[in-house]
Amino acid sequence: MVDSVKMVIAVRKDLDMGKGKIAAQAAHAAVSCALKSQNDHKKLFREWINQGQKKIVIRLDSLETLMRLKTMLDQMGIISCLITDAGFTQIMPGTVTCLGIGPVEESVIDPITGKYPLL
Repeated sequence: MVDSVKMVIAVRKDLDMGKGKIAAQAAHAAVSCALKSQNDHKKLFREWINQGQKKIVIRLDSLETLMRLKTMLDQMGIISCLITDAGFTQIMPGTVTCLGIGPVEESVIDPITGKYPLL
């Protein structure tokens, strides 16, 4: 049995997206990570489902911060999904809006993402 498992959604706050836009982008990240996890990390996915699909949303101040986090996660082998917007409403097409992370054990991800403020 693994410890508590959660998903983290890191949202860029420098884009000044509306609440609905943020919600939609976070949903894209959660679905993308869940599907990737279901295929690539079945045990963690099952634990996450069984534990209630815990998610937290943090805010990042820039694209550079988001990309540094993505690079670190990739190097550690932690599931992450970069979300880019189609550009139909508030922001330009191809803009990176958020990063989905996990599901992953809290003991692994909290030291990495715990320093960022909640959305």
